[in-house]
Amino acid sequence: MATSSITKNFVVSATQQVELFANAIEESYQESLCRTPAPDLKITHLRGADDIKKFMAKRKKTNA
Repeated sequence: MATSSITKNFVVSATQQVELFANAIEESYQESLCRTPAPDLKITHLRGADDIKKFMAKRKKTNA
């Protein structure tokens, strides 16, 4: 994890330093979003016993 390498305290005091630091964090975050692929998930919400029964019947057919 990237944050585990940050072990020292540091002080950012000047306005320009604060802006540069904030911009660097934002850029790093944006880059990490581009590198991380979106998961390919299909979610089924089950509400009630009837939905569960239908889902399990479909599961049995698929896995048989």
